[in-house]
Amino acid sequence: MTASDVKIRVDKVYKIFGSRQSDALAEIRAGAEKAEVLRKTGCVVGLKDIDFSIRPSETFVIMGLSGSGKSTLIRHFNRLIEPTAGRILVDGRNIMEMDARELLAFRREGISMVFQRFGLLPHQTVLENTICGPVLQGVNRREAVELGMEQLELVGLKGFENRFPRQLSGGMQQRVGLARALATKADVLLMDEAFSALDPLIKSDMQEQLKDIQARLKKTIIFITHDLDEALYLGDRIAILKDGELRQVGTGEDILFRPADTYVERFVRKVDLSRALYAREAFTKVPVLTTSEATPERSAALLRDHPGIIVNDGGGPRLIMQGATGEAFPVSTVDAGIAIGQCFPLLAAHDTIVVTEGGRATGILTREMTFRAMARPDCKA
Repeated sequence: MTASDVKIRVDKVYKIFGSRQSDALAEIRAGAEKAEVLRKTGCVVGLKDIDFSIRPSETFVIMGLSGSGKSTLIRHFNRLIEPTAGRILVDGRNIMEMDARELLAFRREGISMVFQRFGLLPHQTVLENTICGPVLQGVNRREAVELGMEQLELVGLKGFENRFPRQLSGGMQQRVGLARALATKADVLLMDEAFSALDPLIKSDMQEQLKDIQARLKKTIIFITHDLDEALYLGDRIAILKDGELRQVGTGEDILFRPADTYVERFVRKVDLSRALYAREAFTKVPVLTTSEATPERSAALLRDHPGIIVNDGGGPRLIMQGATGEAFPVSTVDAGIAIGQCFPLLAAHDTIVVTEGGRATGILTREMTFRAMARPDCKA
């Protein structure tokens, strides 16, 4: 990964809680276990030698069970917690070297946070909560209101701007928290167990909305969760922590099918594969012809032994089976980045659907290909 590929660099970060941090740090670097450090120094090791990089516009999920260090780690990115040792660089700058004025500006403009328990001000309206960041940044009231209304519309709360938090459901309150974070225009968005307090259906809606917003805004998102299904659904890459140590960093496929150790293997044992695998990991590419190119002779030559796709001029793709001898018929399409589980309703109605990449028809996905991918992750149809 080159420097231009890195938005955030976590460089050998340690966090130790207690009065004898120097002694504890020496012990842990010498190879002592967490329990031994506690016995010898009375200090608790929160994070041990955490080292990874986050790419621009990446949704990077940090996950682990209670006590793993994930919430401690996320609070290092805006220096709510100071490391005992190590550095965190954002756009190449070590945020530990920022003075009070620079840190305040960074927190207001460079990084924003969505909290687990909403954190809304009860005496302010939805709109006032949303624009508190821009107002603190010095944006004039009229521009801040326009910006706030844009963000509320983005999260589906247009029309609720004059309500108070007590008049909203939990899911709606969390949307306000998300709108407030987006209104700062910060490049980096921190989300600490942001959806864990929500009911399952509302949580699922919020996850889908976050993916839709991220597809449009392309923020760098650091998302904390203890829910592996959520991590796999949202994350471009996932970091798994245990007892303050980093056990593995990788894509969902890496975590699921190439676990780094027995702990990760046990962690992923009961995951919902339909949310973890994507159409791009199951479909197969086939010949694609335009209507003008699909002469009987050319179709017969290209499509004799396998299906193909004919893209209508100004219309949607049509599927042709068994080369030129088969009838071309309209077919449903999905993007290559969609989760396999979201393809099930379409595959229930039709055995074959078309997969697009960058808006262009590329290949096909069948029920059989889907089942193969879920049974063997390295299998390509």
